[in-house]
Amino acid sequence: MKVKNQYTKILWLGLILFSLTGILITSAEEQPTVKSNEQEAQMVTGPLTVTVILERVYLDGEVSEEIIEETIWSMEDFWAAYDSWQLIDQDEQLIVFQKQIDDISPLLKANGYFGLTSNGTLTIFNGKPDAENVIQSFFQIDVSKLESRKHEELKKGIPIRSKDNYVEVLEVFKPFSMSP
Repeated sequence: MKVKNQYTKILWLGLILFSLTGILITSAEEQPTVKSNEQEAQMVTGPLTVTVILERVYLDGEVSEEIIEETIWSMEDFWAAYDSWQLIDQDEQLIVFQKQIDDISPLLKANGYFGLTSNGTLTIFNGKPDAENVIQSFFQIDVSKLESRKHEELKKGIPIRSKDNYVEVLEVFKPFSMSP
């Protein structure tokens, strides 16, 4: 009986060892797959380089464009850098953002003048009023209702130096616009 008990114990130990060996072998076979997946997840193919166009749209209708070659290391960081911009267009190599600027354009600040065209339309010119340098036209003015001093100012050109100045001139001359 003692021999039979030892035989049973050996048999059970053998089965346990056999099962453990099977588990270890199975585990070892699965391990490279797990490592392979981890390696794939950590593998970086390199940064992505795209062309970014930043469009600024000013109150006076002027649109400026800035073109940047951007190297993207992290998409999260990239989108965070442009979170105040509106996405307009995107493909694999080009991303276009736009922002409305609550100011007049640098062009107007540097060289913009309000004046009149030959038909009496209130217009912004690039430099002193000249038919060839029109930037933007607004509305036709009834010049017969204007004070002569205001009429002369418009003939010579009223320089635009700030957003406030831009808005003020439009408001001053709006009551003199001719109804269509």
